[in-house]
Amino acid sequence: MDPLFKKAIAQGVAGMAVFVAFIFLPAGTWQYWQGWLFIAVFATSTIGFTVYLALHDRPLLERRMNAGPQHEKEWPQKIIVSLIILAFFIFIILPSLDYRFGVSPVPAYLSFVGNVVIVLSFLFIFWVLKVNSYAAANISVADDQKVIDSGPYAYVRHPMYAGALWLFIGMPLALGSWLTLCLVPLILPVLVWRLLDEEKILRRDLPGYNEYASQVRHRLIPYVW
Repeated sequence: MDPLFKKAIAQGVAGMAVFVAFIFLPAGTWQYWQGWLFIAVFATSTIGFTVYLALHDRPLLERRMNAGPQHEKEWPQKIIVSLIILAFFIFIILPSLDYRFGVSPVPAYLSFVGNVVIVLSFLFIFWVLKVNSYAAANISVADDQKVIDSGPYAYVRHPMYAGALWLFIGMPLALGSWLTLCLVPLILPVLVWRLLDEEKILRRDLPGYNEYASQVRHRLIPYVW
């Protein structure tokens, strides 16, 4: 088997094992159907990404696998990525505890809506990756990197973070927790911090980015900011 694909599969299996542990141990039961559906949707989406990139854009697959604070060069980004990872785990553990103790259950149909939001978020992120082969998981500028101004980049400068924000909105609904959904606004400052710090690096190191930023004025939400 191809070493890169083998590594991607190993990371994926390990990730799903972590999901199972952090969802069902706090829930205290295997009967948490929202957890199973969420894992199925998340696993299917990530497997689809991995297979597509392995077949069509191997350099990008390698860039996407270099994720985590240890792969960031700047200390602010190491802190930001650590906070995002912490938030992600809170967003899967807290709904499981909510399910266990019945604090703020979400109607079943909204759990399905949440999974639809997750799928749409992944499709949007896939669009970003398809357009931008330099969309690494860490903030870096490749020697041959060029400014991308097509696809979602024609509307906002940081579409990946827009997709991530919708993912964080969909997760609490999919896992059935109003309480966790109320924490979504706390994610926004962290994403804004990351993209603003990233812009400093891109303006400094990526030729043509300043001109692109003057043409596409909105960072995260079209016609808003």
